[in-house]
Amino acid sequence: MTKSQKKNLVRIVVSAVFFFAFITVEHFGNLGDNWILWLCLYAVPYLIVGYDIFGKAFKNIRGGQVFDENFLMVVATVAAFGIHEFSEAVAVMLFYQVGELFQGYAVGKSRRSISAMMDICPEYANVERDGALVQVDPDEVEIGDIIVVKPGERIPLDGVVVEGESLVDTAALTGESVPRRVSVGSDIISGCVNGSSTFKVKVTKAFEDSTVSRILELVENASSKKARVENFITRFARVYTPIVTAAAVLLAIVPPLLFGEQWATWIERACIFLVVSCPCALVISVPLGFFAGIGAASKLGVLVKGSNYLEVVSKVKTVVFDKTGTLTKGEFKVVEILPAEQASGNGSRIDADKLLEIAALGESCSNHPIAQSVLEAYANTHAGAAPELSRVGASEEIPGRGIRIPVDGKPTLLGNERLMLGEKIEFTPQVSAGTVIYVAQEGVFLGTIVISDTVKEGCAEAIGGLKLAGVEKCVMLTGDHRRSAEAVAGELGIDEFHAELLPADKVQRVETLLGARREGDMLAFVGDGINDAPVLSRVDVGIAMGSLGSDAAIEAADVVIMDDDIRKIPATVRLARKTMRIVRQNIVFALSVKAVILVLGAVGIANMWMAVFGDVGVSVIAILNSMRMLGFKAK
Repeated sequence: MTKSQKKNLVRIVVSAVFFFAFITVEHFGNLGDNWILWLCLYAVPYLIVGYDIFGKAFKNIRGGQVFDENFLMVVATVAAFGIHEFSEAVAVMLFYQVGELFQGYAVGKSRRSISAMMDICPEYANVERDGALVQVDPDEVEIGDIIVVKPGERIPLDGVVVEGESLVDTAALTGESVPRRVSVGSDIISGCVNGSSTFKVKVTKAFEDSTVSRILELVENASSKKARVENFITRFARVYTPIVTAAAVLLAIVPPLLFGEQWATWIERACIFLVVSCPCALVISVPLGFFAGIGAASKLGVLVKGSNYLEVVSKVKTVVFDKTGTLTKGEFKVVEILPAEQASGNGSRIDADKLLEIAALGESCSNHPIAQSVLEAYANTHAGAAPELSRVGASEEIPGRGIRIPVDGKPTLLGNERLMLGEKIEFTPQVSAGTVIYVAQEGVFLGTIVISDTVKEGCAEAIGGLKLAGVEKCVMLTGDHRRSAEAVAGELGIDEFHAELLPADKVQRVETLLGARREGDMLAFVGDGINDAPVLSRVDVGIAMGSLGSDAAIEAADVVIMDDDIRKIPATVRLARKTMRIVRQNIVFALSVKAVILVLGAVGIANMWMAVFGDVGVSVIAILNSMRMLGFKAK
């Protein structure tokens, strides 16, 4: 509880003591019916608890915002004093402040659930200068500087470990409690906490471009991106409040003027009408529900950029996955080397080592993961040696098919079936669930190398979880050949897959899926956030997976899973749908109760105590309902 909240609590308690003491005296004492006396007595607890409401109302009126809850409270309670309903006037102001206290506590608790994400901001960086460690502001550290991170310190900037090893706690960013081991060569990101040993880091990004800085900016701006229902409630309150204020005025003056009714009776009914009509329950609980949902997501290690995206996720019926790096690890390994039966041109068969050597020479200039797996296999069979680059010439990429490159002066082709067919080379198709590289030299087919990627742990569970959460279709897109895609789709329970896609084809497939959906249904795309930025920005909601520290992911995606656990996607869908259920419950409950009491108040059945429940009671119940989101569990 903050200092101001403690101060308000003291005011409420003091006012309540006076209030209940005066009620007791009024009912059991012998002070008589001197209304001036009771006015003076009840004015004490009223002013103690309500003076700031007057200040807020007058301040808003001067600013042009007349019709708000503060104005309604002032008008209703002053009018109640005017008709000698002193205890009711104090009760309204007292319980209104109790509701405000609940609201402040609830918002504070929701904010604290996000504050773990906000606390990742480092206070300093240790830099070696003149043989001594100096603490400097992270803003002052430049790219290429070496910083020292001691045990227990928060890593201030992104970089690469150049000395030492340690266990790093990434929980503040990922929600993952198991520490990650880092050593020389490991990428390190800001915001994590060093657990065990001192190590040195070479800085690769300035502080303003670092992971921690970008995440803080997104968290701070999340509340500005409001859901449609939030915007509706805001617009509704602006129109609704002046209307009910005018209705209360008419209720107070029309019956006495036109029908000769008692002024006191109808002013009291107008006061009840004003108190009940206060839209606090809506304007407080609806934003609080979304805020609590975003806070609960942050505790799971999921960054939602705004409540509008939380609303969209709740309506997702189709989830499209990129395969490599999202459903599979992207760690390719050579699993088979299959020389052709007659491949040397003179009728003899080359062996597996020679085929691997030619393939490694051909892939020696490429950084593609598949090429790297071939080079790794070559290194494993040649005592860590790399191919001799002097034996190869300049490579030519054939988009979507493979490469052409001279090896030992001989034109060599490495690629897929389409490359062999396009070059009119006779070859033996290889049926495999992995990625197949066909190798040919001087127009002769030499053989195939099969490379396999492994499915990530928890993917099948995640797909099943999405179906249980209400997602109707899971689709996989990949550039791999059909057999590999079919094997992964079958293993995971994917409903639909599209293989052998070029980067532009993925966008086209997503456009087709967007066009085929029902009205109101949303489509999400899950990718690694690096190569999938065009698709992430096109769909209803883009989800970046395994993208800790990826600038492209944080920029392009609407929801960022801060680690590589795909099982957090169904948890996020369930969280979003629970958030929307709570928001709708609050809206229906608040409007229903208020409508009933408004009608009862207008016909003289409801009293001021019912009005207090209709305002403060409904607000407190709605606030407590919204706070249920903070206890959301991933499983």
